[in-house]
Amino acid sequence: MNDTRQDAWTQDEDIILAETVLRFIREGRTQLEAFKEVADQLSRTSAACGFRWNATIRKQYQHAIQSAKEERKSGIKKEVIISDHKEPKEKYTLDSAIQLLEKMKSQIPNEKNVVDIANEEKLKYLEKENEKLKSQVQRFDQAWQELYKLWTTVKDGDL
Repeated sequence: MNDTRQDAWTQDEDIILAETVLRFIREGRTQLEAFKEVADQLSRTSAACGFRWNATIRKQYQHAIQSAKEERKSGIKKEVIISDHKEPKEKYTLDSAIQLLEKMKSQIPNEKNVVDIANEEKLKYLEKENEKLKSQVQRFDQAWQELYKLWTTVKDGDL
C-alpha cells in the first residue's frame, strides 16, 4: 500500500516550483501567475501547483521567501524600453532613484558599530570602509545624474 503515486511530485518539480515562485516574488508578481507558469512547464494544473506550494514547499522556503520579499522591496525598479534598434534599454524611474538613495542612506554605518580594535586591525577596517564609501559616492553620483536627466526631461516636457 506504500506504492508511489503515478502523479507524485518529484524533487526536481518541487525545485522548479520553488524557484519560479521565489522569482515571481522578487519581481513583484503574483504567486497565481507563478503557479500558471509552473503548471505549463510540468503539465499540471495551476491549482495542483498552488496546493503543493501551500501545503508543502512554502514551509521549507520561509527564509528564501523573506529574502525574496526584501530583495523586491529594496530593488531598483526598471522599465525596459525597446528602441528602433530592438535593443532593450533600461530606463530608471524617479521612484527607483529615490529607492536607491534611501537604500544607500540606510547602509551608512553607525559610529556605534565601530569596535575599538588594535591599530593594525583598525587600519584594515578603515581601508575597507574607505573602499565602501568610494563605491557609495560613485552610486550617489550615478543616481544624481539619473535624477538630473529625469528633471531635464520633465522640465523640457518630453514625457
